[in-house]
Amino acid sequence: MEHHEIANGPPPSAHSQPTPPSQASSQPKAEVDGSIGESPGTGGIASVTSTNSTPPSAAVANPPAAGPESTSSSHETPPFVRPSTFLQRPLAHSRSSGPSKPKRKIDLDEERGLKKIRDFLRARTAYDVLPLSFRLIELDVSLTVKESLNILVQCGIVSAPLWDSTTSTYAGLLTVNDYLNVVRYYNLHADKLKDVDSLLLSDLRAEVERVLNVKAPETISTSPEAILYDALRKQLQSRARRIPLVSYDSDTQRNMVTSVITQYRILKFIAMNVRDYSLLCKPLSTLRIGTYENIVRCSLDSTVLDVIDEMVMRNISSVPVVTFEGILLNVFEAVDVIDVLKSGDYGNLTWTVGKALSARSPSHPGIYTCSLDDGLDTILDTIRKSRVHRIMIVDEQNTLKGVLSLSDILQYILIEGQESDS
Repeated sequence: MEHHEIANGPPPSAHSQPTPPSQASSQPKAEVDGSIGESPGTGGIASVTSTNSTPPSAAVANPPAAGPESTSSSHETPPFVRPSTFLQRPLAHSRSSGPSKPKRKIDLDEERGLKKIRDFLRARTAYDVLPLSFRLIELDVSLTVKESLNILVQCGIVSAPLWDSTTSTYAGLLTVNDYLNVVRYYNLHADKLKDVDSLLLSDLRAEVERVLNVKAPETISTSPEAILYDALRKQLQSRARRIPLVSYDSDTQRNMVTSVITQYRILKFIAMNVRDYSLLCKPLSTLRIGTYENIVRCSLDSTVLDVIDEMVMRNISSVPVVTFEGILLNVFEAVDVIDVLKSGDYGNLTWTVGKALSARSPSHPGIYTCSLDDGLDTILDTIRKSRVHRIMIVDEQNTLKGVLSLSDILQYILIEGQESDS
């Protein structure tokens, strides 16, 4: 598995530590990092970008001028960590072919590793995922979309819970997808562009999503005391990528948002506390989790507006940037739209993808790739050490083969072989 730095943008640098926390919990907890929320360029741990530090076993930093894939390697940091070639998908056989063959060691290890993780999740609550101290930024629905964008940029976050002060209730989550919907809405209704600065957050559901005929993001919530395994299974039944933790305040007799946990934080929590994830060595070529067909792609010359349209219509958060031959160059992410819009000039949406990517912060960690020979052990090891939100699956020529999301990984961990998991 490899970590590629951006070839057409500024070189990445180590992440800065998060802003000192404003809240603290005194309850003993499992090991977690000190950040909360989902920030595009910061995190609790630094991305592996320094040539003097030891990269994670599943990710190798390459200089921007090295091309799509580096061929250099050393004893300490091999460019790929791959299982042996004998780990192939077993041949299917009919029920009448006689007694079933004993399971291979790698299959037994995979089952044991999954069971260890599930047992751990059943013994923990959603509250345990939170760091010892964190800050929570909540936005009132009476704010304008423009004001909310400025707050997200200043705080270095890409999502926030919404609060309705008129009813003193939790009103859902504001995410980057909401801004994508706003962009597409005004692109289709240019006559209303003059009103964009006065659009309220409360209007997003009633006006923008109704006109675009898109499904509103599912904002399921759970109690901080809920069993973590049950909360994650509940999340899988929806399209939500994060879970708000909502608790009841007996003093005010109202619900209040305690925090929001993301899929990245959950997977990192697993990787930091369950050593048996190292048993998950079966290669992706056998697991076949991820997306391999009908992958939306774009080129460096595609316009940002065209890519946003695809994201909204397909309900996706990233689009791989490839050459005509299918060689992976970069990934345009939904969070890149915030960088384009933060100047307040919606004319920037006519930028090419290449220009938008060059406007990224120098602290952007780059993109992460893996091969079909990699297992979830190396991938989880990378998540433990670096902020990863998606992984591009490539071959030896760096040709795009698939996309592995954090949702795919979580679903596999929670669902695979459940009928035999006891």
